[in-house]
Amino acid sequence: MRNEEDAPVQVYAMTVGEALQEVFKEAIIHGCLAKGLRESVKALERREASLCVLVETCRIKEYVKLVEALCKEHCVNLIKIPSYKKLGVWAGLCRFNRRGEPYKIVYTSCAVIKNYGDSAAMNVILRQFNEQ
Repeated sequence: MRNEEDAPVQVYAMTVGEALQEVFKEAIIHGCLAKGLRESVKALERREASLCVLVETCRIKEYVKLVEALCKEHCVNLIKIPSYKKLGVWAGLCRFNRRGEPYKIVYTSCAVIKNYGDSAAMNVILRQFNEQ
């Protein structure tokens, strides 16, 4: 009879994209997600933000400057992702059909994770910032 301690442990290396998805899921569940410019700026100014996610292809340059400046001023980590659509799905701004595919996606340029606790996914993201 084998002990549980003898069983091999599988180590799964999570990518930053997968980690972001997991952090967004947990933030939605716990109500720690600010979506859109207005909510994001409020969270950044109140110093509630732990992580800010911004879309690289945002056409409004003032929007990008404002979010980047607030992140820099309040020492909040900023991640840029390539797609409005992906951020909208991650932020829960969509509906899902019976097969689990998103539709009626509301695009967003910015989302902020507010005061999120420790998790393996958040540690993967923070490790990326420490390496840079």
